Amino acid sequence: MSGAVAVALAGVATVALAPPAVSAGARPDGVRPALEALVHSDGLPAALASVQGLDGRLRTYTAGVGDLATGSEVPGDGQVRVGSNTKTFTAVVVLQLVGEGRIRLDDPVDTHLPGLVRGAGIDGRRITVRQLLQQTSGLPDYTRADLQPRYYDPRELLGFALRYEADFAPGAKWAYSNTNYVLAGLIVQEVTGRPLAEEMDRRIIRRLGLRHTSFPAPGEVTLRAPHPHGYDRDAADGPLRDVTDMDPSWAWAAGQIVSTNSDLNRFFSALIAGRLLPAAQLDQMRTTVPAGHPFGSGARYGLGLVSTPLSCGGVAWGHGGSFPGYETRGGVTGGGRAAHVAVTARPSDGAVMERLEGVVDAALCR
Repeated sequence: MSGAVAVALAGVATVALAPPAVSAGARPDGVRPALEALVHSDGLPAALASVQGLDGRLRTYTAGVGDLATGSEVPGDGQVRVGSNTKTFTAVVVLQLVGEGRIRLDDPVDTHLPGLVRGAGIDGRRITVRQLLQQTSGLPDYTRADLQPRYYDPRELLGFALRYEADFAPGAKWAYSNTNYVLAGLIVQEVTGRPLAEEMDRRIIRRLGLRHTSFPAPGEVTLRAPHPHGYDRDAADGPLRDVTDMDPSWAWAAGQIVSTNSDLNRFFSALIAGRLLPAAQLDQMRTTVPAGHPFGSGARYGLGLVSTPLSCGGVAWGHGGSFPGYETRGGVTGGGRAAHVAVTARPSDGAVMERLEGVVDAALCR
């Protein structure tokens, strides 16, 4: 479990295959064969996609099997654990509070959580809210710790991070750390006096009508809606095991959300269209710096939002997420296209990940 967790927030057996399902009336495109290849050639148990074109029509696709034990079909637009896409939800709530004048991006963390962030080379008086959201704080990632399958309080997760020395001085460079978003979530709770899950639900999920999106409650280990099972392995050559049911609290504000591809399309489309943030805060969110691992070549990171270059020109805005059992990638364009793809085991190597990201590119550039 601990190895799976550490990798998630930073090989696959051959399986029986079911023919891919495509929504009625969908015209041939590059998405269907790409999903088939992820299953047939790369051995992922299942792949799902939701694509919205310029005509506003939503097309859904599936390939593979939803449950290796029974061979059941993949639910169309099934619910999955979307991992670090959660970071964009967290960033939106923070930026809404900035727009309301309750937080400033250049506030030190200590303004809202006095004395909480102290460690070797770590001082909350020198780290700003902007640096948390932009991944430039230098805070070590708490997932380096030996996390076990149980419930975690967010402050406990922060405590794991503070056992380590700072990776670099605040603002010196960019490096991905889930600790940044645990702190951002704690700031939301301190400023609002309410749980982060309630703020996300009120400000985003109910507002946009994301019917299959939720921030699981403490102790909630199962998925609520129809879903494909998720699989992981403890070692590269080990057997796949079903990890669908899991306490996700170890990911909290950095990766706990459950959603569907179509809900992610709706969320990111609404965000880029200016329906969730005032223009000033959306501009800040889209002000980016070069990003490295775990993002691909040319990716840039804003405030919880990633821009990825498209093969047809321009960029897609999204984030992506990894969680034991599931990998999601996707994005939206300023022109109104949207696409998200999920697979039910994390890709075994970089080449498979590139092919997964290529499905998104094919969908957005067709």
